[in-house]
Amino acid sequence: MQVVGSIIHGKHGSILIRQKNDSEIELGDLLTVEHQDGGYSILQVYDLAYGSQIPDKHLEMISGMRLEGFGAELDFMDPTLRNYVLAMVKSIAKVKGKDVRIPKTLPQFMSDVRHLEKEDLAFMSTPENPIYLGNVRSGSKVLDVEVYLNGLDVFTHHVLIPATTGRGKSNLVKVMLWNILDKDFCGILILDPHDEYFGRHMKGLKDHPKSKDKLVYYSPRPVQGSVSLIFNFKSIKPWHFGGIVKFTEAQHEAMTVAYNSYHDDWLSEIVKGSELENVDPRTSAVLQRRINTILGLYVDDKGQVVCRSNVFSDTMGGRTVRDILDALEAGKKVIIDTSRFTDEIELLIGSIVLHEAFNNYRNYKLDGTLDLKPVISIVVEEAPRVLSSEVLTSAGNNIYSDIAREGRKFKIGLTAITQLTSIIPKTVLANMNTKIILGNELVTERSAVIDSASQDLSTDDRNIASLDKGEAIVSSNFTKFAIPIQIPLFEDYITRFKGDSMPKETMRFVG
Repeated sequence: MQVVGSIIHGKHGSILIRQKNDSEIELGDLLTVEHQDGGYSILQVYDLAYGSQIPDKHLEMISGMRLEGFGAELDFMDPTLRNYVLAMVKSIAKVKGKDVRIPKTLPQFMSDVRHLEKEDLAFMSTPENPIYLGNVRSGSKVLDVEVYLNGLDVFTHHVLIPATTGRGKSNLVKVMLWNILDKDFCGILILDPHDEYFGRHMKGLKDHPKSKDKLVYYSPRPVQGSVSLIFNFKSIKPWHFGGIVKFTEAQHEAMTVAYNSYHDDWLSEIVKGSELENVDPRTSAVLQRRINTILGLYVDDKGQVVCRSNVFSDTMGGRTVRDILDALEAGKKVIIDTSRFTDEIELLIGSIVLHEAFNNYRNYKLDGTLDLKPVISIVVEEAPRVLSSEVLTSAGNNIYSDIAREGRKFKIGLTAITQLTSIIPKTVLANMNTKIILGNELVTERSAVIDSASQDLSTDDRNIASLDKGEAIVSSNFTKFAIPIQIPLFEDYITRFKGDSMPKETMRFVG
């Protein structure tokens, strides 16, 4: 066990370590220090600085003289003793056997410190319903220790994946979905605005050994193994638009009148221009034009209501919502290709399915059968479209924000992906109990994530800013401490699966 430094100063939450001259400590490194009782502490580096016993003004003079050619005469003392690197660390866990606790004491003064090794994580136990996130990472070093969480807990209590573009958000989601695709404890609905998860033209979830039985892919451009995406008009209700599409109060009232008058045919009757009792004809005409613009519904030369995009139909798609719900309740993963839709149509499709799922799960809770059902989670890209303060203020609450606030009671969760955490209300962020934090250069975004994390990440600003592609920090109510991880590249990860649903090598889990 190579010593890399020694504790020389500091306080709880900010311990100073002098680095050994022939060793290297990185930002984000995990270190260990032994205790006299046989236990040890896990430390994490959050900052680095130079240290020297030579006063600053003398260092400035020596540097200047060397630059001017007088350097040979200036090595008057062993530089390895006079100049060194200081690492600022925090203690993130105190371990003794299988017992892991939040540290409340300081390690012994002048204790030797070494790099964390695989054996130091032997306390990690196997959770039920595991979901793989990546391998433990110490600085830029990846350990042979795989990180798993209890997927049932994680998805029920919502997941936030914040990062700037190009840091590997989609890659992470693909790795997670691949790992749980054949697991029945969760049904996942994926709204896919880039058509990247199924793998139409590349490796994707379609290549999973169990995809034929466990994956359902809906697309307006069907390919082999997919289902044509068509929703019947009658599956759309006025409240599905709530907080998704902006209508005036008068237009909302007109839709309610239409629904009360024509029931499941309400949308067709609005498009046809049918009379609505006690509704100003001008309001009806504007609403008709809005429906045309948003959904692409209009009356053709034969007097039939048709859809320009062929996604909505008056005759087909009657079972689409029911089939999606059945698949989710069977623990399947359902991808909906929304790459050719506007944001409003994509989010409306999700709203249609989620309203029905929410109603079903509420009823299951009332009749006592909810525990028999899998958790349902919906993957939403660019989550601020439905969760930002501006949207919730101007358009009002929507089914996505309702689930974020109370979905856990009914085993329905969100997996929200975003570049802009700061515009999501703190009340919503507080309900996202697992955050898989990838790199972000923007101070405001890092601050929003840090302020809402499950663990104290107040000193991790530099760590988060320095995260490279595929590197992340997992902060969750279901981990003992915030875990730095390396997420494998999806194309490399899936090569471990050879006609089976499990990797060939031994796995270690984090509970």
